[in-house]
This record gives sequence, C-alpha cells and structure tokens, in this order.
Amino acid sequence: MENDLLNRTFLFGVAVIKFLRTLPDTSDLKIIKYQLVKAATSIGANYEEAQAGSSKADFINKVNISLKEAREANYWLRLITTLEKDSLEVTVIIKESKEIKNILGAIVKNARNN
Repeated sequence: MENDLLNRTFLFGVAVIKFLRTLPDTSDLKIIKYQLVKAATSIGANYEEAQAGSSKADFINKVNISLKEAREANYWLRLITTLEKDSLEVTVIIKESKEIKNILGAIVKNARNN
C-alpha cells in the first residue's frame, strides 16, 4: 500500500499542477494557486520523507504533516471550485484529495496505536 500511496501522492501533485495551468493568472488566483501547489506537492514530499523516518515518532510526524497538507490542498481546491471553475477534472482531483486524506489519517491512527 505504501508504494501505491507514494505513487498516488506524486500523481496528485502532477494533476494539481496541470489543472492550475488551465486557470487564469488573476491576482487573487495567483495567491491561491501558489498556496495550492505548495500544499499539493508537499503531501508526497513529506510522505516520501516518512519512509526513511529515523523513528516511529519521526514517521508519524512526517505522515501527519502530509495529512495536514492534504487538508489544506482540499481547502484550496474547494475554494477554486467555488470561485472559478467547477469541472469534472477538479471533481476528480478533489475526490483523490479526500481519499489521500483518509488513507493518511488511517496510517497516523494505526501507527499511534501500534
């Protein structure tokens, strides 16, 4: 599952970047796009780092950061959908962000309980 999640988080970041390229460069959207790309790509980067955690606590911390970033990305995506563009593409991206959030949340919970 972990290798699958590494791939999913990577592909999620790619999908978000490609989606953002379709949006206009208005001043308000530039700020939102910047925040979203940081959050969306940080999910995978932190989960990648978690794989080499120096301890259980380090692993949990990195996965928890990924979870926080996934929540933030979901927020920015919902904001864009409300303000600018509601399409099948963004609906699929939001669905994936929710699934990634759920998986990361389960990993954190299981790691804390074990």
